[in-house]
This record gives sequence, C-alpha cells and structure tokens, in this order.
Amino acid sequence: MASTDSTATRLCCPPLTETISDDQANEVATVFKSLADPTRLKLVNIIASAGEACACDFPEALGKSQPTISHHLAQLVKAGILDREQRGKWAWYRVRSERLADLCVVLCAQNAC
Repeated sequence: MASTDSTATRLCCPPLTETISDDQANEVATVFKSLADPTRLKLVNIIASAGEACACDFPEALGKSQPTISHHLAQLVKAGILDREQRGKWAWYRVRSERLADLCVVLCAQNAC
C-alpha cells in the first residue's frame, strides 16, 4: 500500500512550533542589531574576556577615538548588553551575562549551546 506525500511528511517531521512571541523577537532583534557592529562586538568580547574594563583603555586597544568608543558603549548599555559603573573620572563596564544568555535561548534549540 503506497502512502501519499502528505502522510509521509507527517510521519517523518515533527510539527514546527513558535517558541518566542513577537514582542520577544523584536526585543532580541534589537540586541542583535547592537552587536552587529564590529566595534561593538569587539568591545563586548574584550569586556567579557576581562570581566570588566575601563573606558580609558578602549581607544588604544581598538584604534578609535574616545567619542567613537563612548558612542558604541552607550549603545551597548542602552541595549542592555553592558552595565556601566562610574568610578571617579572613568566609566567601567561589565557584560550582563543574563542578557547574553537570553540570546542563547533564542539561538540554541533545547539548550544545545
């Protein structure tokens, strides 16, 4: 007895389900947009590797001006990727691990990351 294509498809493929809402998808997309810039991605990488970092070290490390670095850091803070703490004259930054974990939930099926 031959089966139809639609029967075969139903037997081999589980149904697709949506795991995040439209609001969640929009929020996560905003974070990804912030990370899509190479300078911002480098900043997050440096800060994540060090645990925390002072804004004063970034111009030399990245070969960018202080105003440019400040702009990128502000965008990362606004997106909720970094926390900023003022210490005297300089701002120190830390990665918000829980925010990046939210990205992994979206990207990794069943916590495969």
